[in-house]
Amino acid sequence: MIQDIRIGFGYDVHSLKRGRKLFLGGVEIKSEIGLDGHSDADVLLHAICDALLGSLALGDIGSHFPDTDEKYKNIDSKELLKNVFSILQNNGYKISNIDCTLVLESPKILPYVKQMQKTISDILFLDINRISIKATTSEKLGFIGRKEGAEAFCNALIIKEIAE
Repeated sequence: MIQDIRIGFGYDVHSLKRGRKLFLGGVEIKSEIGLDGHSDADVLLHAICDALLGSLALGDIGSHFPDTDEKYKNIDSKELLKNVFSILQNNGYKISNIDCTLVLESPKILPYVKQMQKTISDILFLDINRISIKATTSEKLGFIGRKEGAEAFCNALIIKEIAE
C-alpha cells in the first residue's frame, strides 16, 4: 500500500456586528456581538472547510455554498462541514489532523475549546487529540484589534490508501 498524502490551507474572516449570535467551532459563545455573514459566519468551521476542500483541489467554500444562494442563508456551518466531509469521504480520503488558529480580541475562547474540539470531532469522526484549536489576539492592531472582526486559519492533512 502506498499513501496519497495532501495538505490543505484554509482562511476565513468576518466582521463583528451587534445583534448577531457568535458561533465558533460549531459552539455558541457568550458575547454581545457576533460575526456577520450569509450563514452563521463561523470563521473557524469555514476555515476548516476551505482547508479540506483545498487539500482536494476542489475550490473553496464559496464555490460550493455561494452566498448568492438563499438556501444557505443563516445556515448552521456544521451542516457545511458535514457536506465537505462527505465530499472528502466520497474521494476516498481520511483526515489525519487539523490545526487551527483563531484571531480575535474578545471574548476569550479557552473555556470553549474542548467543546469546539468535541463538536468538530463528532462531525469529522476524528479523535479529539487530532484537532488543534488555538487562539490569539492581534495585540489591539488593525480591524481585529479594534474589535471589528475575527479571522481563522486552518491546515489539514488528509490521507488516502492506494493499492500498488
